[in-house]
Amino acid sequence: EVQLVESGGGLVQPGQSLKLSCVGSGYTFSRYAMSWVRQAPGRALEWVSNINPDGTYASYGDSLKGRAIASRDNTADTLYLQLNSLKAEDTAIYYCVKGLNGVGPRGQGTQVTVSS
Repeated sequence: EVQLVESGGGLVQPGQSLKLSCVGSGYTFSRYAMSWVRQAPGRALEWVSNINPDGTYASYGDSLKGRAIASRDNTADTLYLQLNSLKAEDTAIYYCVKGLNGVGPRGQGTQVTVSS
C-alpha cells in the first residue's frame, strides 16, 4: 500500500522560508517521478512542482517559480520542497503525490500558513 507522509508546515511570516518533507513507503520510491500540489481555502487544487525519479530535473508552476526548490533523497525515500520568500497567498495545504502533475496517490498534507 502506497503511503505518503508530509511534514514541515507551520506558521511563518511573509518573506520567511519553510522546507517541507514527504516520506514515501509501500513502493520503490526511486523509480517514480513525484509532484507537489497545494490547496488554498476555497480554491481548487493547484499543481506546484514535478521532479523526475533521480532528482536531476524539476519544474514549477508559475505561482512559486523562482521561490520553490524541489529535491529528493532516494536513499531516504524522501521528497522535499523548499519554499522561500513566502507570501500570504502561499497559505495552503501542501500535498506530495506519487506521479507527475499531481495525478496519483497523495498524502494527508501539511498546512502552511503565511501571516504577519
